Amino acid sequence: MNEGEAQRVIQVVVVDDEALIRSGFELILGASEDIEVVATTTGGEAVETVRRERPDVVLLDIRMPDVDGLTVLRELRTMPDPPVVAMLTTFDADEYILTALHSGAAGFLLKATEPEQLAHLVRTLAAGGVVLSPKASRTLLHSHPGTEAVVDEKAARVRLLTARERDVLVLVAEGLSNADIGARIHLGAGTVKDHVSAMLTKLRVTSRVQAALLAQRAGLLDEHPRPEAGR
Repeated sequence: MNEGEAQRVIQVVVVDDEALIRSGFELILGASEDIEVVATTTGGEAVETVRRERPDVVLLDIRMPDVDGLTVLRELRTMPDPPVVAMLTTFDADEYILTALHSGAAGFLLKATEPEQLAHLVRTLAAGGVVLSPKASRTLLHSHPGTEAVVDEKAARVRLLTARERDVLVLVAEGLSNADIGARIHLGAGTVKDHVSAMLTKLRVTSRVQAALLAQRAGLLDEHPRPEAGR
């Protein structure tokens, strides 16, 4: 960072019914100079708190006794310029995760996430990336009744993508933002944005998360080589 250049601070709200989780996340994230936990709250106060604080990222417990995390997510998604929301869960095969992802969540974090990884994942979310566990996503897709056939049909649309669009899809599924994708494969931000838009249109999905799920279902993360520059 150049002298005199202001560092952008990512503002975060943590929503969880357990005080220990809230304080733990606040302590861990607060150790990073570029992240500030501006509030922690329970589900009942979540929407009001987010409206007041206007954070960049919300870490939202998916299961709370007072107000269900999915209900909070849906309310947050109706806000003008809503924050990025990632769900917090204890189990990586939580049956509610798939519903949350299709309702607009940008990914999910396990509450047992290693402290040194947590700040990186928040930065990924703030930069427009997605945070998914490939193992958990595959488990969810296979365990959700009636989902497998529908997703297989959608995953077949991957064949409609150009080679470069498939490269971009793989990097989206890895959680990279447009800027990171551009740096990885040496493309300008505008070009990456165009590829992402075309990819979403061809896959008939409305979010990067949904595209990432299809990439995992289609086996691209297991079979596709690391995208290289110059193609």
